[in-house]
Amino acid sequence: MPADLAVIGLGPLGLPLVRAATAAGIATIGYDPDPDTVAELRAGRLPSEDVDGTLTAADVRRMLAAGFRPTTADAELGRVRTAVICVPTRLGEDRALDLTPVGDAARTLAARLRPHTTVLLESAVYPGATEEYLRPLLEAGSGLRAGRDFHLAYSPSRTDPGNRRHNYTTTPKVLGGLTSACTEAAATFYGRICEKVVRARGPREAEAVRVLETNYRHVNIALANEMAVFCHDIGVDMWDVVRCAETKPFGFQAFRPGPGVGGHGVPVDPNYLSYKGRSLGYPLRMVELAQEVNGRMPRYVIQRCATLLNEHGKSARGARVLLLGVSYKADIADQEGSPAREIGSRLIELGAQLSYHDPYVAQWRVLGQPVPRADCLYEAASEADLTVLLQHHRTYDLQGLAVKAQLLLDTRGATPAGAAHRL
Repeated sequence: MPADLAVIGLGPLGLPLVRAATAAGIATIGYDPDPDTVAELRAGRLPSEDVDGTLTAADVRRMLAAGFRPTTADAELGRVRTAVICVPTRLGEDRALDLTPVGDAARTLAARLRPHTTVLLESAVYPGATEEYLRPLLEAGSGLRAGRDFHLAYSPSRTDPGNRRHNYTTTPKVLGGLTSACTEAAATFYGRICEKVVRARGPREAEAVRVLETNYRHVNIALANEMAVFCHDIGVDMWDVVRCAETKPFGFQAFRPGPGVGGHGVPVDPNYLSYKGRSLGYPLRMVELAQEVNGRMPRYVIQRCATLLNEHGKSARGARVLLLGVSYKADIADQEGSPAREIGSRLIELGAQLSYHDPYVAQWRVLGQPVPRADCLYEAASEADLTVLLQHHRTYDLQGLAVKAQLLLDTRGATPAGAAHRL
């Protein structure tokens, strides 16, 4: 049977869209080239990697009951009215976004593309990529012309894993089309799912929205991280500073320090335009500095760990160190870009005996080796020379942990003042 919608990429971006679409009564197929992902979804289970933090196996079963059809068969893509590309893009070693997954998805879709289809891109890309990277691939593979034979638009993903208040439906949907007709076609589709649609001037503006929103987060977290180091050095409680500052009803939004920055929303410097083989010739200094500051935080955590151990007459070499929470965000299992891995690696290199606990992560590897998982949290904390809270999952009883742990470093400011050493 034909479907109204095809979601290409059944991961952190695609599955929240599938859930919203099926809840709105839209017949949806999900295409992913990974047979394991498709098999798990067909069986009513989440893929092995957590994709949302609010999405459950029960949600997957409801999606299937509503007509959702996960598939690896690209022939299905030729039978839909709307196709949305939701594949992940990550930074490469050259600090440029790797658009290879977008290119692969575009070629697969182009071979099946029919006239009058609306094609939407939600993956993170640089301003200009929809027109200058995606469009040529779709046109070359299909023989159709964007803006004339099919609609083409960009809409930045605004998913916030674990957020139960703001979901795909309730978050305003920004979009920008190649032509005004493309914009209206995209608005018609998203209007069936989202409570509010915001039209940008075009795809470049919509793409730049994603860049601004992501970089805004990283720049402000970097400021909080830099203030945390400064406040510790002069003996000021940074967490009390934030608590007081956020009472200001204007001109301030609270961001909190931490052991580093992770997640799928990578900081983007448009100076690196690898898909066009050129650069702007100058960097975005604020973005570069933010990345530098945030990138230093795992090393700062290690420095604090070593200092605390030394102050208590112990060396990092041979010390038993327990890491709490290894995902990049609270109450989800996703480890994309989590600073826990670098912190764990550096502790092992210093000779520490590492273990971890995370209610959402059953297995964890560092430097290619499995890290022992603590089964009994309180017992493990009492036996460890140092316990480091990296992620404040709601299941953690921090007051109880502060009592049980020999030495507790709280990198999230979640423990009461005086109950632990805080970042």
